[in-house]
Amino acid sequence: MTEYYIPTKRSETRLVEKRSEFIGRVWRVESEEQARACIEATRKHDHAANHHCWCYVIKDGPTRYSDDGEPQGTAGQPMLNVFQREGIENVCCVVTRYFGGILLGAGGLVRAYTQSAKDALDAAGVSVVRRWVAMELPCSYNQFETVRREVVAFDGVVENIDYGADVVLSALLPEEQAQAFRERIVDVSAGTVEPLEAGEELRDVPVRPPVQTT
Repeated sequence: MTEYYIPTKRSETRLVEKRSEFIGRVWRVESEEQARACIEATRKHDHAANHHCWCYVIKDGPTRYSDDGEPQGTAGQPMLNVFQREGIENVCCVVTRYFGGILLGAGGLVRAYTQSAKDALDAAGVSVVRRWVAMELPCSYNQFETVRREVVAFDGVVENIDYGADVVLSALLPEEQAQAFRERIVDVSAGTVEPLEAGEELRDVPVRPPVQTT
């Protein structure tokens, strides 16, 4: 089964460290060309900045980074480490620095660029790309919480809830969990809830919501 993690959306964050301003940006990209375009667009947008350090990871493609004039090993690689630790692919990150006149030292730069990349990823959120089985789950109001808990227990996602005479949950279940989930729902409901399969698809679904930034 294909499964990988990507940013949910584009993001932009700001961090000030000893008067230096660090602007972290994250994009979801599909190719090295798209990543390079994001980097160049940032250079043009913040043309007065001192540094534009960057990294990108392309699924089944290249992984690259740059310190862009900062001391070697203090920016690009620490930024890249943030995404590799999280297993994020198809991502481009640029951290732009406006120098504030106070030297941060190697350790301070590593911390600032790492934090900027992490803040930008948190603001973007994380989605998982995998093959899902869509199911409709009609149940009584008394059964609603039980059914919803079982969806979550099987790594599924409730996409919609229709409240009528009964409740109908529209859910996505990981392909490899679908059969076991069906059997579990029939078991816990004593056969009164019958999951109805509504198709399969490969798509991204948010698993970690974006963090609001000020």
